[in-house]
Amino acid sequence: MLDATTRSGGTATVSPRTAAAELAVAAAGPVAPTGFAARVTRVLLSPWSRLSLLVALLASAATTVVLFQPQQLLTSGWPPQLGGAAAALAYAVAYGLCTVAFVPRPLLNLAAGALFGSQLGLASAIAGTVLGAGVAFCLGRVLGQEALRPLLRGKWLKAADGQLSRHGFRTMLAMRLFPGVPFAASNYCAAVSRMGLLPFLLATGLGSIPNTAAYVVAGARASTPTSPAFLIALACIALPGLAGAVVAWRKRHRLRGR
Repeated sequence: MLDATTRSGGTATVSPRTAAAELAVAAAGPVAPTGFAARVTRVLLSPWSRLSLLVALLASAATTVVLFQPQQLLTSGWPPQLGGAAAALAYAVAYGLCTVAFVPRPLLNLAAGALFGSQLGLASAIAGTVLGAGVAFCLGRVLGQEALRPLLRGKWLKAADGQLSRHGFRTMLAMRLFPGVPFAASNYCAAVSRMGLLPFLLATGLGSIPNTAAYVVAGARASTPTSPAFLIALACIALPGLAGAVVAWRKRHRLRGR
């Protein structure tokens, strides 16, 4: 048997067994920290801690909206310091943050039309819609997905998760086209599923155009409620909602029959 080290000509030679042990230790990497600090780190980074942080952030955002009441833009108007494209860009950012805080999109779309007119208001509203959806999706994916996925046990929840995970783009496109699906709820449902971010954003941008345009035009022509543009906008708001209710009712009976 070889010793741990042998000397030949004044040179120390490491035995094969010792060399193998040293290589195994090096391959294992650094030892994980232990003790109180490590336990605190694991608790703070656990799925339920991150989900609690998400709930706290959303509750804080909703409280801020209640206190500052952004709907006053409909009556008081946009700050006079901003105008043109800069104002539309600022409104798009504010729009996105407000949707994360559960401000209803129809209200924001009406305000976009009233403040900027049909064309610039539509561009600002669509940009804000995609921004808000992306922020909500990323928050839900990073802070909530790992904790919530094990809870997807019911038949309806599994069906919705499977549809979003396998056919994310077309499913989200349909959800955006039919305005009966709550915007915030669809964002977080997509985040918990295995749908990708890029298909989610593309489907949101494309699917939100018709309904958003109807509200923006209605807001821009609110001063002339008997004009053809205003009446057509109202029809475009009502008909997709009715169609969405019919489709949801039919799907409900199909799911019950399975």
